[in-house]
Amino acid sequence: MAHPPTEETAADEPAAARESKRIAIFGDIHANLEALQTVLADAKEQGCNDYICMGDIVGYNADPSACLEIVREMNCPTIKGNHDEDASGTHSLDSMNPVAATALEWTREQLTDEQRLWLRRLRMVRQVADFTVVHSTLDQPSNWNYVTNRFDAMSNFSYQFTQVCFHGHTHVPRVYIKDDKVQEIPAESVAIEGGAKYFINVGSVGQPRDGDWRACYAIYDLEHKLVVFRRVEYDIETTQRKIREADLPPMLADRLAEGR
Repeated sequence: MAHPPTEETAADEPAAARESKRIAIFGDIHANLEALQTVLADAKEQGCNDYICMGDIVGYNADPSACLEIVREMNCPTIKGNHDEDASGTHSLDSMNPVAATALEWTREQLTDEQRLWLRRLRMVRQVADFTVVHSTLDQPSNWNYVTNRFDAMSNFSYQFTQVCFHGHTHVPRVYIKDDKVQEIPAESVAIEGGAKYFINVGSVGQPRDGDWRACYAIYDLEHKLVVFRRVEYDIETTQRKIREADLPPMLADRLAEGR
């Protein structure tokens, strides 16, 4: 049975969010500094004056500390991703994919105690203005379930008490709509219309997996009730070089160019 939002998910509406008309919503940065810097510069050019981070700031790539500090200094609503949780803990990573585990062990060594504490304290679900943000799903956010089709999305809608919910985790931009049924539409430009609910994956800044290597994020225009997806090119060669110089698994550098 679905339950109403608890104190953990109570409305979180800083002044910037109330006044903003265009909000940049970005996540799955995965320590890709060049992609993050490019996305934030593009968001500014697009007139965004508020930001929300969807989690997984760290993991995989070679600049976890720098990316964490950028997000922390922005002081924007930020939620916890599974890599944030794993990088900030001391638990065994043996059950993980070996490549991801190797990168996380390395990441743990790069972060200070203060940075790990900041990651641990991030909440998994937040309501900002009149919409919700979660890294994975609202039904069991700590289980880090993946939503890859409309059938996966059905469970989430039962727990979604706002019209719009943004998420990430799969690194693939997707839009699910629930009215009389649940359907998926192209992740390009989405008008938020009355009578329907929307579960929107904003894609990945630092490691896209939809075959397009460019960094991906979304802009929510509150005034016009419009969500627009953005793809931006970044200095991928520098990111790849840093991965190799850090002696991280070479496939982490190779996959960036493939968008996989």
